[in-house]
Amino acid sequence: MSLTQKQENFCIAYIETGNASEAYRRAYDAENMKPETVTKRASEMLIDGNIAGRVAELRAPVIAKAQITLEQHLDDLKRLRDLAEAAAKFGPAVQAEMARGKASGLYVDKTELTGKDGGPVEVVAPKLEIILNK
Repeated sequence: MSLTQKQENFCIAYIETGNASEAYRRAYDAENMKPETVTKRASEMLIDGNIAGRVAELRAPVIAKAQITLEQHLDDLKRLRDLAEAAAKFGPAVQAEMARGKASGLYVDKTELTGKDGGPVEVVAPKLEIILNK
């Protein structure tokens, strides 16, 4: 996967901006190009397998760093609960503990749906026409 310097610059600019057209303008001499041409060429760049692979390669460490595990999330909520409890802020402490329970799957929000005037929900199925070839 050998890229030219301009292709590498495009990949880096794309990661920085999230905009393929802007990345193309930064990497290539597009001063005299119509905006439609820039957009088309930028789109073609992203379709190229080598460029798509390099973009994915550049994104990988950022994605890995941004991942949060359930365990980390629960630990953070526990820490917040403990801080709130130590400060005698029992409302926020209870909220943090409830958030831990929801994240763990202990609590499930349920919604009951009713129809007109509290009656059952009326389900109307569309008519289906069946055509048999004889």
